Amino acid sequence: MVFSSSFFLFYFLPIFLLVYHLVGPKLKNYVILAASIFFYSWGAPKFVSVILISTIVDFYIVKQIHENQDNRRRRLLLGLSIFINLGLLVYFKYANFFIENLNDTLNLFGATEVSWTKVVLPIGISFYTFQTLTYSIDVYRRIHAPLKKVSDYLLYIMSFPQMIAGPIVRFNLIADQIIKRKETIDEKLLGFYRFSIGLAKKVLIANVMAEQADLIFNSNLSELSIGSAWLGILAYTFQIYFDFSGYSDMAIGLGRMIGFKFPENFNSPYISRSISEFWRRWHMTLGNFMRDYLYIPLGGNRVKSKYRLFFNLWIVFLLSGLWHGASWSFVLWGAFHGFFLILDRLFFEKFLIRIGKFFSILITFIIVMFGWVIFRLENIVDIKTYFEQMFNFNSSLSIDAIPAFGLIGSLAILFSFIAAFKWGRKLQAFIYNTEVYAIKYHLLLTIISLVLLVLSVSAVNSSGFNPFIYFRF
Repeated sequence: MVFSSSFFLFYFLPIFLLVYHLVGPKLKNYVILAASIFFYSWGAPKFVSVILISTIVDFYIVKQIHENQDNRRRRLLLGLSIFINLGLLVYFKYANFFIENLNDTLNLFGATEVSWTKVVLPIGISFYTFQTLTYSIDVYRRIHAPLKKVSDYLLYIMSFPQMIAGPIVRFNLIADQIIKRKETIDEKLLGFYRFSIGLAKKVLIANVMAEQADLIFNSNLSELSIGSAWLGILAYTFQIYFDFSGYSDMAIGLGRMIGFKFPENFNSPYISRSISEFWRRWHMTLGNFMRDYLYIPLGGNRVKSKYRLFFNLWIVFLLSGLWHGASWSFVLWGAFHGFFLILDRLFFEKFLIRIGKFFSILITFIIVMFGWVIFRLENIVDIKTYFEQMFNFNSSLSIDAIPAFGLIGSLAILFSFIAAFKWGRKLQAFIYNTEVYAIKYHLLLTIISLVLLVLSVSAVNSSGFNPFIYFRF
């Protein structure tokens, strides 16, 4: 089940919100938990028992970490918790990848392949793992005490607004809200506005961009014209942004409707003036996680050798690439960004700043687009072919475009770069950062949100094309 599906919009969400607001305060968390288990079971019924059992086991391990005073025993328990959670991720997400590469190696030497029944990837396993890790590590570091009730821990891990595709909600940021949170009409209205905007970004923009991208990427790549090759990656560049940021907006909006404040996940990443800045604006909860739980423990910026600093950066982004998917193309994508981050540290970021805002944004955007070619295509040969067609100046400039692309593509460009202008930043702050509105603005935003909601629902009903990009992750 996804937020942009008819079942979620017409049945699941209305029934959930009705029941949630009818029950008393003591039952609200149980309603969210029951709805979350149903939500996850709808898409992955075979795995819900695995998630529930492992989460319950982890709850009691972490409880022992908190209560124990023996540091050696605490470290062993932390290691056990991390082993269980990372073990699930490695098995479900990377076992097939490992066996496939092992068999390829065996074939080179003429050895017999290892027989293997392919493992099905559970939806949201990557986000689940990151949140369980933040819980055990935060408790181990004594940043926050563990939750007292196993049902509250299950709620933190399985909360349906953010389990499938984030944002990654770190335990210490949300723990107190699980126990007691303040719910007001203003908060619920803010959540409704945010959800409607996110749904519109996903359905009205990302889906159209996805249709255009699929038309080109699913064709014979070696026969692409230079025009179609550039159009295809431009469409995918906007698809992944509006899909992912739209889904994050919906998750943040749903959270606010029930009293939770989830962290922001995107901040106009395509106006970045360097790759370093891009990663401060793109998927910010992942970046913060990798910084605090991997980069800093490796030594971060405190290491004396610049080569060790570069090594740390590259390790973080290689693992970040692998986290996105069990494929060499994702590893290559991580290495690609790690390479430009190192260049930024050496000289490139200073150079981009000096050449002016327009050119630095343009160059960074093009570099990011090149990265998305690697990200979109799983086969290394296809990646090579696609880049060749992008720079095949002997080919035609003709493009294969769907009818709706021109208008929606223009909107995608406008909303992607609007924050590069002062008036755009003010508009963005008004919509995303304002906590208290006057009545007239509530009225205006309610009308806009209702219009967006009606248009989005109409688009969902009229089209069977509603891709869910996170199945890959």
